[in-house]
Amino acid sequence: MSNFVDYVKIYCRSGKGGRGSLHFRREKYIPKGGPDGGDGGRGGNIYLRGNRNYWTLLHLKYERHIIATSGEGGSAKRSSGKDGEDRIIEVPLGTVAYDALTGQYICDVTADGQQILLLPGGRGGLGNWNFKTSTNQAPRYAQPGEPAIERTVILQLKLLADVGLVGLPNAGKSTLLSVLSAAKPKIANYPFTTLEPNLGIVACRGNHSFVMADIPGIIEGASQGKGLGLRFLRHIERNSLLLFMIPADATDISREYDILHNELVRYNPDLLTKSRVLAITKSDLLDDELRIAFAHELPPGVPSLFISSITEQGLTELKDLLWKELNRETFHEPEHLVHKDLDLATLPLDDDDLAPPAPLDADDDDWDDADTDLDDDDTDEEASDEEYDRQ
Repeated sequence: MSNFVDYVKIYCRSGKGGRGSLHFRREKYIPKGGPDGGDGGRGGNIYLRGNRNYWTLLHLKYERHIIATSGEGGSAKRSSGKDGEDRIIEVPLGTVAYDALTGQYICDVTADGQQILLLPGGRGGLGNWNFKTSTNQAPRYAQPGEPAIERTVILQLKLLADVGLVGLPNAGKSTLLSVLSAAKPKIANYPFTTLEPNLGIVACRGNHSFVMADIPGIIEGASQGKGLGLRFLRHIERNSLLLFMIPADATDISREYDILHNELVRYNPDLLTKSRVLAITKSDLLDDELRIAFAHELPPGVPSLFISSITEQGLTELKDLLWKELNRETFHEPEHLVHKDLDLATLPLDDDDLAPPAPLDADDDDWDDADTDLDDDDTDEEASDEEYDRQ
C-alpha cells in the first residue's frame, strides 16, 4: 500500500460533562451546614491542529476512533470535578474537514500550529450549592453534565503548492519536475505512471523558489470519475498557478487544452479564476518551421512557450515566466479558497469506512458513577432534612 494517504474517514466523540454533586455539609457541632455539592468537570474537546512535519494522513489510517475523556463529577466541600483530557488530531497543512453524513464543509487547516475546535466537550453540571437561595436553603437537586457530541468526519488533504502541473497521461509532467527540482518521481513510457502527487521545490533567479506539484494525468471524463478521477483533482484547487502541459506530438493541441480546461471547470468552476500558463513539451521534436506553425494553433490569452525537459530547452524562460505570474497582483492565495460541500456519491469507498463506531465504554458513562454518589449523598440529605424538621 502506498504511504501517500490523502483521504480518511474517522469517528470522533468529545467527552461528556461531569454531573454536579448533590451533597449537604454534615459535621459535628455545625447544624444546618447547608448544601456544598461541587460542579462537574468539563468534557474533553477534540481539536484539529496543523503540523508541517506531516505530509500525509497515513497516521490516521490506523486510528479511526478519536475519543476524548469525560469530566468527573463534583464532590463535597464544593470540590469541582476534573476536566476531561482534550484530544488533538495532528494533520498536514492543507487538510479540509467535512461531515461524513451530509458532506458539509467544516474547516480548513492551512498554517503550522493552527488549532481549530472540531467537537466541544460537554459542560459540567452545577452542584446543588449553586441553587441555594434565601427561600430554598436546602436544594435537593443538581445539574447533570451535558452529553458528548459524536460525529463522523472526512479529512481530505489538498496539497499546498504554488504551481500545479496539469496534463494528459504521458505529457512529461514527472520528467519536468525531476529536472527542475530534486524530486524523484517515477518516470516510464506508459500512461498513469504517476499514481500519487509529488512535490518539488524549484529554484529560480535571485535565490527565489516556489513549490511545484505533479498530479496524475487527467483524461476526458475525469470530473465524472473516469481514470483516477476526482481523487487527485482536488489537489489543483490549492495551486496558485496552473501549468498546462501538452506534448508537441499531440494530434490537436487546442483540443487537448480544451479537454483539460473543461474537466477542471466541471470539477470546480472557481478554477476559472486561477492564472494559467501553457507549455508545449517535447519541443526538441520540432524544428523552427513547425514551431511557427504550431504557434498559430495555441489558445489565445494564455502565456505559452516551447520547452524540452530532455535538452533543457526553454526551462530557464519557463521558471522566469512562472515566477512572474506568481507575483502578479492577481496572485491566488490558498487561504481565500471557497470550499464546496462534498458530493458523497462521488467519494471512493474504502473497506475501512464500513467499520462501526466505537461503542460507548461503560467506564466512560458517568451516570453509573453518579448513581453511586447519590446513594451516599442521600444519607447526608436525609440527615440534613431531619435537622431542618426538628428546628
